[in-house]
Formats: sequence, structure tokens, C-alpha cells
Amino acid sequence: MRRLLAALAAGTVAVGLVSVALPRAFAAAGCRVDYTVISQWQGGFQGDVKITNLGDPVSSWSLGFDFPTAAQRVTQGWSATWSQSGTRVTATNMSWNGSLATNAATTLGFIGAWSGTNPVPTAFALNGVACTGGVNPTTAPPTSVPPTTVPPTTVPPTTTPPGGLAQAHTAGRVKVSAETAQFSWPGVYFEGRVRGTGVGVVLNDHNSDYEIQVDGATAATLALPAAGTHWVNNLTNTEHTVRLVKRNESPWSTGAFGGFVAAPGGAVLAKPTARTRQIEFIGDSHTAGYGNMSTTRDCSGDQVNRTTNADKSFGAMTAKRLNADYQVNAFSGRGMVRNYNGGEPGTDFRTYYDRALLAVPGDVWTVPASWRPQLIVVGLGINDFSTAINSGEPWTAASLITAYRTAYHGFLDKLRARYGSTAVIVVVAAYMSNTTALSDATQQVVRERNTQGDSRVRHFAYGETGLDLLGCHWHPSLHDHQVISDSLTTFVGTLPLTW
Repeated sequence: MRRLLAALAAGTVAVGLVSVALPRAFAAAGCRVDYTVISQWQGGFQGDVKITNLGDPVSSWSLGFDFPTAAQRVTQGWSATWSQSGTRVTATNMSWNGSLATNAATTLGFIGAWSGTNPVPTAFALNGVACTGGVNPTTAPPTSVPPTTVPPTTVPPTTTPPGGLAQAHTAGRVKVSAETAQFSWPGVYFEGRVRGTGVGVVLNDHNSDYEIQVDGATAATLALPAAGTHWVNNLTNTEHTVRLVKRNESPWSTGAFGGFVAAPGGAVLAKPTARTRQIEFIGDSHTAGYGNMSTTRDCSGDQVNRTTNADKSFGAMTAKRLNADYQVNAFSGRGMVRNYNGGEPGTDFRTYYDRALLAVPGDVWTVPASWRPQLIVVGLGINDFSTAINSGEPWTAASLITAYRTAYHGFLDKLRARYGSTAVIVVVAAYMSNTTALSDATQQVVRERNTQGDSRVRHFAYGETGLDLLGCHWHPSLHDHQVISDSLTTFVGTLPLTW
């Protein structure tokens, strides 16, 4: 339940660019660049650059711009070959995104470093031609004005890498652009099917850990992976299932997945069918699997990150046993109204719940019609009540409980409005040795909902016996998550689920 880093504000700038002269005479050139700071933290940031070709088609491109300060630099990038000399940055197309039709776009990104300030670039050039803000001919026009070319009525599709997102299944909270799916929450997974002797995962997220699972077994573990394609080779030359899953929390950053690719001679196949059962797990560090793979309770921050495995949390285990798609929307240290030890006042879990990208203030995840979980498991409150109220906090013991119950009802109202009246909501309470406030308050919330006529809100408790709490900082261990999952799976079997 350690307090995690808070993200800084994001910024966006859009400019028009002139593209290279095309081989044929009087070619029209022009394009637009949207430069966005996706997330920013002390000393680092993630940048997103979208190029839209407004002129005639191009077969290759090279984008150049200058950082406003000498301290800004690109440390790694994706969807282009990146280089930097002084403040000058150059991004050159990859083999799969060099061709841009009229009105087509491609998106590239990078991780950058900064100090002092991090202003956005304002001047760009494509293939050496400076921005003019419009579409212009690249050679002198003829004495008679040719007829204006009418742009197509529909925008051609943007380029996608081989085996792109159309061939990957996910139930997680992601934001999909032309070539990548961006995400922040722990436990987000992508599933695919390939034929051949190897499979590659196009990934960029140097702040997180991942597992690549092939045919149900872990084939590779990626710790803070560099941007690029990560391969599992020497497979039998047949059909395989592949699964990429994010293990730990990194709410201050954004990961990017670009799809699966097959080894030479192989092929990426149609994506797996989505499961009919869906479960959403909402909670704090217990739900995230904080430090559950650790062999000691005494962990540094880096050890917590390396030993947190949301794929082996009680939620993921339960969903897999029930053959359900799932989300693990968990944020360590956050409570319903009060964070761990009163930290980050003015924010709580509800501040972030609606987001797909946690580090982007105001971000809102658009809930797809395909995501309608029949079961929602909410475990929030350990951080509200586990530490004594500090001087200067606006609570007394009684007012904190009142505020907690009021906020919980409001949160359940949100879930009801989003997912409908037939979904079953399980309100979870973990045993706490120093107080019964969490157990008492959650049970009262459930009684009040039931009295109001909502019989599909139920209470589930765990942890008074059977747990060793040998994970980092006295959190549930892998053994404990298995115990909780056993109990929860049995409990789910008693619920009036319509699946």
C-alpha cells in the first residue's frame, strides 16, 4: 500500500507540415502533426507524435524537429527509427508505415528525459520541407490553373504493423490508436493465435514487467522491456496461443502494445473469441497482487515492482477458473475517500476509476458495448481505515465512516448506471487486526442496498484465518491469493449470476 508517484499534467500541440516533393510534376504536399505529452514525471515523459498526410501519397518519410531546451532528449522510441543530435530529433519511417495515402495518418511515440522545464516543440519538417500550414505544389504551377483535386469522401485507413491489433483480443482498459493500444492498469492482457516456429510481441513499456505465455505456459518474463519486438522462438511448427500480460502497477506511465507478429514462414491467425463471462475487479494493493511473489516482507520499492504479479492475484485466478474475461482495476494506497496514512489529500480511488490512462488527468475510458461484466468485485477500504487519522486531516473516526459509506453508495450507483441492474456486485472486506471499521461499514452498505430493493449486492470477507501475509509489507502472498481465490470461487457459485 505504498504511495505511488503522481503524474504531472499533459500538453498537446498541433501544427501543419509540408511533405517532400513527389516524383510526378506539380505534386501537392502538406501534412499535420499532433505532438502530445501523454504522461510526465520527474525527469521523464512519454511523447506521442501523430503525422497526417494532407497531400499526395508518399512512400517514405523522415520527420525532424528541435526540442526547445538542451536538456530534453529522446531515450527510446517506437514505430520509427529515432535519432538525436543536440536538440535536433529525427524520426524515420519503419518498413510497415512508410507509405501514407492522402489523409492517412501514422502515430509514433517515444520516452524522453527533461530537467527544468519540458516545453513542446513548435516547428516540424517532413522530408526536409518546412511547415507552411497548408497543401502546396512542390514545383512551379503551370500558367493555366489545373482543376482542384477533390479529396476522398472517406479517410483511408491508417497503416498498421504486421499482425496488428485487429488480431489480438483484450478485455482491458485500453486506448487504441492506428498502431498501438495504450494502457496503464495492472493485469491488462492481450491474447492471440499464431502458426509457426516463433511469435513476437511488439511492446514499449520500460516501467513495467510482463509475461509472454505460449500455450498456457510462461515462455518469457520481461522486466522493464525496451521498445521493440520481443521474441519467443524454437516453437513447434504448428498453431499456438499467445498471451501477453502486464504484471505490476505503473500508474505514472503508459504502456503501448503494437500487436503480435509471426516468425518467417508463419502467420498471425484470427484472434481468439471473447469469453461470454466477464468480471471486473476493483480495489487497492490486495487486488493488484502487491508484492505477492516476494519471499520476504521487507521490500524496497524496486523489489515491490519486480514481485507484484497481478496475473497471480486472487481476481485473475478466480476469473481463469471461471473461464471469464476480466479487468483488474486496482491502485495501491488508494481508498474510497482516504488514501493510505492520509496521503495525496483531495484524491482517492474514485479520482482515477474512469480513466484508461492513469497518468493523464481528465482522461475518460469509453466503455465499449462489448464490456458488460455480469460480476463486479469491489475491495476498497483498507487504506481508508488501516492507519490512524493524522492531525490536520478533515476526519474524525465517526465522520470518516459516514463519508466512506456515502461515497460507497455513490460508487455503487455509478456501477449500476454503467452495467445495469442484473449485474451482481460483491462488496469485499479484508480482515484488519486493528479495527472492525471496514467490516462493519461494508456490511452496513450491503444491508442498506438490500433494504432499498437491490438484492444483487452481496458481502464477502476474507483474511481472519488461513493467510500468512508473507508478501511485501505484510501483504497477501501467492499462497494467500490462492486461498482467497478458493473462497471467492466457492462464493461466486452461490450468486444469482446470469451467465
